[in-house]
Amino acid sequence: MAVVDVQNIKGEKVSEVDLPDSIFDVPVKSDLLHEVVKMQLAGRRSGTACVKNRSDVVGSGRKLFRQKGTGRARRGNIKSPLLKGGGVTFGPHPKDYSYTMPKKKKRLALKMALSSKLEEKALFVVDKIELEEPKTRKIVEIANALKADNALILTHEKNSNLELSARNIPGIKVIRSEGLNVYDVLKYRNLVIIEASIKAIEGRLSV
Repeated sequence: MAVVDVQNIKGEKVSEVDLPDSIFDVPVKSDLLHEVVKMQLAGRRSGTACVKNRSDVVGSGRKLFRQKGTGRARRGNIKSPLLKGGGVTFGPHPKDYSYTMPKKKKRLALKMALSSKLEEKALFVVDKIELEEPKTRKIVEIANALKADNALILTHEKNSNLELSARNIPGIKVIRSEGLNVYDVLKYRNLVIIEASIKAIEGRLSV
C-alpha cells in the first residue's frame, strides 16, 4: 500500500494513511479515461436545439404567383425553405445524446483517475476541514497552505459551510464521495481528500 502524509488545514503533517493499491495503484490507460469522459460530457448535453420544418411554419398555403410566364423560378407557398421566414430543411430537433457504459469499465476508469493523481503527486489527504461559518477567504488560505490552488475537494458527508465557502472560487470545487467521477478528477490539477472519505471510496470501488 502507498503511504501518504495526512496534513491539517495549515499544511502541517499530523499522521500517515495507507491507500489501497487496488484503487490508487492501477495502471493508467488514457483511451479508457477518454472513453468515460466522452460519455459523461455526452450525458451533459442539453439536446434542446430545435427548428421549424416547413409544416411547422404558420403562413398561407396560397401559391405566390402563377407557374409560368413571369420568367421567375417556380414558387409554391410562403413556407418554402428557400424563402426568408420559411421552414428549415434538415435542421436539429430535440435529442438525447446520453449513452451508457459497462459499470466495470466506469469503475476501473475512476480507479485510474485516482491513481494518476497519486502518481503525479497531486493527491493531498487532510484530516478534516471544519468551518464555523461560510468563509471564502478561509478556503483560499487552506488551498495556499496545501499548495493546491486548482483542486477538487472530496468530502465523505454533507458539509454546507465548506460547499458554500468554495462555490465562488474559480478552480475549486467541493464534491461528496458518492458523486466522485472521472471528469472532475481529471479536470482539476490537484485532488484534496478528507481522510474519512478514503473509507467511502473503498466501499464504493471495492465491489
